[in-house]
Amino acid sequence: MKDFLTFATTYLPYLLQGALITIEIAVIGVIFGSILGIIIGLGRLSSNRVLSQISRFYIWVVRGTPLLLQLFVIHFAIPSLFSSLTMPPFVSACIALSLNAAAYIAEIARGAIQSIDKGQMEAARSLGLSSAQAMRRIIIPQAFRRMLPPLGNEFIALIKESSLVSTIALYDLLRTGQQIISSTFKYMEVYLLVGLTYLILTTLMSYIVGKIEKKVGAYE
Repeated sequence: MKDFLTFATTYLPYLLQGALITIEIAVIGVIFGSILGIIIGLGRLSSNRVLSQISRFYIWVVRGTPLLLQLFVIHFAIPSLFSSLTMPPFVSACIALSLNAAAYIAEIARGAIQSIDKGQMEAARSLGLSSAQAMRRIIIPQAFRRMLPPLGNEFIALIKESSLVSTIALYDLLRTGQQIISSTFKYMEVYLLVGLTYLILTTLMSYIVGKIEKKVGAYE
C-alpha cells in the first residue's frame, strides 16, 4: 500500500494533465455538438422534406457507425485526400466528438421540442409571431431547459468515450497512462489510477447533472 501511495504521488500530476485534455475535448464536444445538434434536430422537424431527410440521414450514419471509425476518417482519411491539409490530434478529436455528439443531441432536441404543448405555438401564431419567431422566442427556450439533464448525461458519456482519442496519439488521460506504463511497467497501478480518475470525473459530473435535474424539475 505504501509503495502504491508513493507511486501515485509521483505520477498522479502527469495523469491530471492528461485528465485536463480529456475534460477540454469533452467540453468542446458537448458545446459544438449541442449547437450543431439543435440545428439538425430542427432540420429533422422541418416541413421541408429535403432538409428533414438530410438530417435523418446524418443521424442514421453517425449513430450507426463507431466513434473510433469516425475519428480515423477525420484524422487519417480526410487529410490523405488533400496533401496540404494537416490535422493535429487535438483538432481531430474535437471535431469527431462534436460531430458524434451532434447526432445524439439532435434526437434529444427533437424530443424536447416535441414535448412542448402544441398550443403554445398556436397561441404565439395568434399573437402575430411567425413560426420561426415562435420557435426562437418561446419553444426553444422551454425545450432547452428540458434538454439540460440529458445534455449532462451526454457530457458524461463523452468523458468516457474520449479515451478513444489515445489511438491518434493525443495525450489524454488514457494515453498518458500508457506512456507511464511504457517507462515503469506498472500495469495494475497505472490502470487503477486512470480508472479512479475517470470514476472521479464521471461521479462529479453525475452529481452536477443531478443538481441540474432537480433545479429544472422545480420549474416544470
